[in-house]
Amino acid sequence: MSLEQVFANALGIELATVNDALAYNSIPQWDSVAHMGLIAQLEDAYGMLLDTDDIIDMSSVGKAREILAKYDVVL
Repeated sequence: MSLEQVFANALGIELATVNDALAYNSIPQWDSVAHMGLIAQLEDAYGMLLDTDDIIDMSSVGKAREILAKYDVVL
């Protein structure tokens, strides 16, 4: 599943609205509660566990892409 699709599913938004510039708290659907659900879906989709610093650091789709690359996730 693509990173964009995971974000769209986790946040309940249209796939077309997901791009690297989409940022945490920039839309009502991406609040602190949704952020934790998003993290869980990312971990499930890519079979890995994120550390706390990376979870806090994940402030946009683009940043998520950078963080996942550190875990050798191929997107």
